[in-house]
Parts: sequence; C-alpha cells; structure tokens
Amino acid sequence: MIFYFSGTGNSLQVAKNIAVENNEELVSIAAMMNSKNGGFEYNLKDDEIIGFVYPVYAWGPPKMVLDFIYKMNLNNYKNNYIFSVVTCGGSIGNTIKILEKSLREKNLHLDGGFSLVMPSNYIIMGNVESKSNEEKKLSAAEEELKSINNIINKREKNVFKVEKGIMMGILTSIVNPLFNKGISTKKFYAKDNCTGCGICASVCNCQSIKVEGKPKWGKECSQCLACINLCPVKAIQYGKVTESKGRYKNPNVTLEDMKIDLV
Repeated sequence: MIFYFSGTGNSLQVAKNIAVENNEELVSIAAMMNSKNGGFEYNLKDDEIIGFVYPVYAWGPPKMVLDFIYKMNLNNYKNNYIFSVVTCGGSIGNTIKILEKSLREKNLHLDGGFSLVMPSNYIIMGNVESKSNEEKKLSAAEEELKSINNIINKREKNVFKVEKGIMMGILTSIVNPLFNKGISTKKFYAKDNCTGCGICASVCNCQSIKVEGKPKWGKECSQCLACINLCPVKAIQYGKVTESKGRYKNPNVTLEDMKIDLV
C-alpha cells in the first residue's frame, strides 16, 4: 500500500511508479483526510509493503502527512516492510527522522528512506526551473527510481539514501515549524482571465477552495500551491510575488490524476 501526498505531481509520479512496480495499491492521503467516511483503517496482508511518498516542505514532512499517520491504523502489522520516498529540490534536513518518530509512536518501524531530487515549484519563495534543468532532473530521478524500486522489491532493511544537507538540525527544528504555521489564504486571488473551470478546487489538498464564478479560499492551506501551478490560464496569484513567475506541473501525470477524489 503506497500512501502519497502531492501538489504539482512530482510525488504522485513517484508513488504511481512504485505502486506499479511492486503491485501495490495507491492511496491519496489528502483524499482520506478530507473524506467524510473515514479512511484510516487498513488491513494489511502478510507480505504487503507500506510506503509514504511526499514532497519535503521546509526540511520536514507536510503537516497533512503527519496528521494522517497519527490517525491511521495498520491492522495485522507483522513487521511489514515500511519505507519513505521524499521528493525535494535539494536537501531534506531531518525529514526522515521526523517521519520515523511519528511511525514509532504508532509502534511501526521505518525500514528504508530515500530522497529524490525533482524540479522545484514553491514559487512563493522562488521560481520554477528552466526547461532544460527540469528535464535533466526528471531524467535523473527516473534512473534513481529504478534503484529505489530494486531495494524496495528486495525488502532491503536499514537502507537510507538521503541528502540531508548542511545545518539540518537548525533548518528542520526552526524553519519547518514556522512554515507549518501556514500562510494567509487572503493573499490568494484570481485575475479577470479566470474561466471558473474549477480545476483549482478539484486539486486543492485541503478542499478549501469553492468556485462561485471565481475561486474563493477558505482558511485551510497545505501550501502545496496546486491551485496556482495547475491553473490552465495562470489566473491564480498569491499577492504580487507570483505574477511574473512561471508555473510547474509534472509532465508525467495528468490533471485528472491530481484531482482529490473523495470517498
């Protein structure tokens, strides 16, 4: 069972690849967190693997991922192989350490962890990468994913291939909590070229956007920026900081793939 969280498709591409290669079910964390019918009880098979695939947010896991782990129950857990793949723009700090602690509190053991460099897309703080850099990173990630799948398929334990970077303790312990306090959704808005298509609402990981002619944002925001990056006419902005910046969507997944289908 592969649990994933994704904003612009990088982690979704990785999760889908791993699910196919290992014949495992794919489960959207956002869909489960927003479901009115629960979605936190999972009955494991004896040899079933459990994967957590998500982007690094300010050198830590997205808050929604940790909230999901706190709520979930993996029934019939018998030392099943558990791993995590973190997509990132560079280093991940102590992201794996935080995940490991959350799993340990559920009496679960993390057997492997991997970081996978992919194109950056948090355009509130930076910009998208050049097309050439994007293609290079995606190509390199595809090759690295083959190695990761091989390790997962063999159930190799205590394998951690991650790029923590420098000052990992400071970045994860100070910057990440500040990031997790969130941003003001009041700065999101749609320009006049908005078509009211509703894509922003369908891909919102918090299901916080309602489209009434133009989109309106609620208070909840995971900072995935799917609404900005996936708008087909680049109508959605965050204050003035995104107006002159590019947009990014992983080319290997479709908008239909990224919609949060509630159960």
